[in-house]
Amino acid sequence: MIDNKLLQKYNNPVPRYTSYPPANFFTEEFSQDDFRKALTESNEYDPQNISFYFHIPFCKQICYFCGCNHYGISNDHIIEDYIKALKVEIKTMISHIDKSRLISQIHYGGGTPNAIPVEYLQEINEILFSEFGTIEQPEIAIECNPAYLTLEQMDGLKKAGFKRFSLGIQDFDTDVLKAVNREKPGMPVKEIMDYLKDGDPEVAINLDFIYGLPKQSAAGFSKAIEQAIELKPDRLVTFSYAHVPWVSPIQKKLEKVGLPESDEKMRMFENGFQLLTQNGYQAIGFDHFALENDELAQAYQHKELHRNFQGYCTRRTTGQVYALGVTSISQLSTVYAQNTKKLSDYIEQAGKGEIPIMKGYRLSKEQMVIREVINELMCNEQIIWNEIGHRFNLSGEEVKKTVVYDTAKLQEFEADGLIKLSDEKLEVTDEGLILIRNVAASFDPLLQNTTKTFSKSV
Repeated sequence: MIDNKLLQKYNNPVPRYTSYPPANFFTEEFSQDDFRKALTESNEYDPQNISFYFHIPFCKQICYFCGCNHYGISNDHIIEDYIKALKVEIKTMISHIDKSRLISQIHYGGGTPNAIPVEYLQEINEILFSEFGTIEQPEIAIECNPAYLTLEQMDGLKKAGFKRFSLGIQDFDTDVLKAVNREKPGMPVKEIMDYLKDGDPEVAINLDFIYGLPKQSAAGFSKAIEQAIELKPDRLVTFSYAHVPWVSPIQKKLEKVGLPESDEKMRMFENGFQLLTQNGYQAIGFDHFALENDELAQAYQHKELHRNFQGYCTRRTTGQVYALGVTSISQLSTVYAQNTKKLSDYIEQAGKGEIPIMKGYRLSKEQMVIREVINELMCNEQIIWNEIGHRFNLSGEEVKKTVVYDTAKLQEFEADGLIKLSDEKLEVTDEGLILIRNVAASFDPLLQNTTKTFSKSV
């Protein structure tokens, strides 16, 4: 896939670009009033579709690899208080949103969304469906830890309207799971998948894996992917473990066990990529895979992919993201806004009808162009300068002047086999896919003089 010398050359800290600007550029100067204004303004911007994200931060057991905002479940009252506050936040937020707009996507992440009683999830979805219509076949998705899925809970999730289930497998090897403090699935994964899909052709299953964890090897990870291929999920994700102990101190526990070397981690990626693409899966970006008849694969083939904090999505299901819950990040056309990270503060503020904003960011017109360039590259692995310019009434040359267009750097990428370059377009090669974040970072003016920290590209 890629020469080890190139891996060593480019395996530097760069943003993941799930947003532009990255979240560590958000500022605390962004206020509740700023966000209320942005919510109202969002009704006038495209996309008109609505995407709701809910952060459920609770976990029955904390995985040592986790870099997300999470809380252990100390008692049932804390969950009840959180859900009460969340319902108030929903009412506060949707009071600013035009009710004629349609929901295209609902996503629950965490934490562990299925660690709380399913009745709470049903109640939240009922509020949304009573206030808004939906597009045809909206994507109603939830991340689940298979260790806690029971037949009764799965019945409840389907009753709540969920159609896509992301099962956090991470690895089938029990030694790996033990090293990262994660429980194994409560029942065979095939039985879970069969039960969720039974009688409903619209239900889709994602399986999520992480490579680069303690006790993992290239051979062992290949075995896990082979097992996954036999199960034939609709989509599969192989996340590169991001070691950021300055963000999530619990990750320091993994250092005691030992993390794989970068070349071994690279072989995990390469083996997984080859196995999946040779067995009927279309590679989406550098870590997502979808069956070739899946809507996501079709969107990739037509260069119509999009992405947000929840991952890749199609233009059909793309919406401005209205995020609720502790630490969640809204992604509107002109603004990002992140809720407070402290659970007690969130419950107090949201419960009183306040918008519990901790920080945010309003994009300039130039940054909206840069965001489009980086998003197009990360999603569709190409940049056609005039096409992006057309979206903003600019020429291709004007777009190049808006980003950092470093000819020498781009020619170096091309000489190293990472991209194909012409005056009209830039295309990422198969060899360059694993380092696409490096290419994206080369266009980013915010990285010219910054002290911000990021995870390594591989």
